[in-house]
Amino acid sequence: PVLRSVAPRQGRGGRLLLLIASHNTGINIVSEKTYNILVLCTGNSARSIMAEALINTMGNGRFRAYSAGSYPTGKVNPYAVEQIAALHYPLAQLRSKSWDEFARPGAPQMDFVITVCDKAAGEICPVWPGQPISAHWGFEDPAAVEGGDEVNRRAFARIFRQIMNRVRIFVSLPIEKLDKLAIKREMENIGHMQ
Repeated sequence: PVLRSVAPRQGRGGRLLLLIASHNTGINIVSEKTYNILVLCTGNSARSIMAEALINTMGNGRFRAYSAGSYPTGKVNPYAVEQIAALHYPLAQLRSKSWDEFARPGAPQMDFVITVCDKAAGEICPVWPGQPISAHWGFEDPAAVEGGDEVNRRAFARIFRQIMNRVRIFVSLPIEKLDKLAIKREMENIGHMQ
């Protein structure tokens, strides 16, 4: 079909809608942009996994988050799983994986890459296709806290809340209205929050 027009419109929750009007059929096709986000940490067992679940839950379909690690542990921390379970997020989807999966041909192209641990932020990352906007949101490692179950649970709950606060701000940004530099600046500001 011959396209008569392509017009961006604001949709539900600020989502960008592309309204495509076909000349031949008169049919309007609506497409909503979903932004891909890769959250990185060294072990991909706690902080990045919690961020992935929070973005996928709080992003209301506007964002699709993935997580990975430079040296993945191969297992998800059980205290992270406890925090994520409260979101009613599908736990079977959680797994610790290498960031190499997302640098391969055929991997989803990322719009954003966020590091959540200082060690991963200092490592040389693979080259991500599409030149995604990157930022660092450093969080204390709750898995490094020593103590019994209650001490560990409190540490994970505290970091989970910190990640949730940053994600809440990020997913509410009017990304469709901002240029790349403004988005990067906003992401860095979010990363400096306490």
